[in-house]
Amino acid sequence: MNLVINTTTHTTGIGIGIGAKPSRFRSSTSSSPPPAALKNSLFSSKPPVGKPLIMSAPATLSKQSSSPSAPFDFETYMFEKANNVNKALDQALVVKDPTKIHESMRYSLLAGGKRVRPILCIASSNLLGGRESAAMPAACAVEMIHTMTLIHDDLPCMDNDAVRRGMPTNHKVYGEDAAVLAGDSLLAYAFEHLAVATAAEGVSPERVVRAVGELSGYVGGSLVAGQVADIFSQGKSDVGIERLEFIHVNKTASLLEAAVVMGAIVGGGGDGEIERLRRFARCVGLLFQVVDDILDVTKSSEELGKTAGKDLVSDKTTYPKLIGIEKSREVAEELSEEALEQLAGFDPVAAAPLIAIAKYIGYRNN
Repeated sequence: MNLVINTTTHTTGIGIGIGAKPSRFRSSTSSSPPPAALKNSLFSSKPPVGKPLIMSAPATLSKQSSSPSAPFDFETYMFEKANNVNKALDQALVVKDPTKIHESMRYSLLAGGKRVRPILCIASSNLLGGRESAAMPAACAVEMIHTMTLIHDDLPCMDNDAVRRGMPTNHKVYGEDAAVLAGDSLLAYAFEHLAVATAAEGVSPERVVRAVGELSGYVGGSLVAGQVADIFSQGKSDVGIERLEFIHVNKTASLLEAAVVMGAIVGGGGDGEIERLRRFARCVGLLFQVVDDILDVTKSSEELGKTAGKDLVSDKTTYPKLIGIEKSREVAEELSEEALEQLAGFDPVAAAPLIAIAKYIGYRNN
């Protein structure tokens, strides 16, 4: 069975303002569970977020175009783009002396994964008419930094995890010292690669500098701020929903935002287009974390490819812990709808990958 997704953007009255208290967190005495079935349009009938959604290949996304019979094949798109990203990462980071540190960097960088962030970067650039080759350095840079966060998150002084993507974590293979340095090196090299390789693609110096500035701000400010707030919120009983959103907007959503915004910049986007895509990415990034919180308490380690239930063990504040699983699913539904609102006005055919990725993030199972 093919999954056909209508790409017409959906408008709601939710209005999740960046910096304002989102309406989804206003108190409510009643709530209705999300629909249990997925039929034709994901905008009118959705499965519960975080619950199994089985899609048999190929999943297709109907385009609003002159040839409606020509579908957007989401699975093929993701497979091809992930392969392109993997090849680019492999070429960008080669083994050289000292071999141990570069092998450690490559071990985690090339360990697979969905490559959602770099693909979002490419899709954002393509939406505005940019070339994939021009966006690829930014896509690789954000994946290098994402990998750094995973290596460091898994360390004993942080989350103390032994499994990542179904494999032993970096420090379990190369030692804590090498893992720390591998993460540090990936962070630094990401900026070098972004600046040098993007300029080599003919992107204007002004846009290269702007992309570097955006990534620096997201990493040096938002990402670290979210991580620090997360660490010092563990075990505390007074962490409210606004503090939790601050943590996740900065810790998780920041790199997704960076990916989309950099793609828009190198793709030639204007200020208005960039800001709309920034808001789209903010919602998608927070959606990613809400779903991640749900999966952590509803899936096994084997299904996730990483240790399940670790948030409960470390006494972290999560959406299910604070508002329950069903309310968390409602929050995810609202975030998904708000994200799609931001794409209204863009060519729906060009926006099809972003629409599909947002839906995938909302209904993923691992």
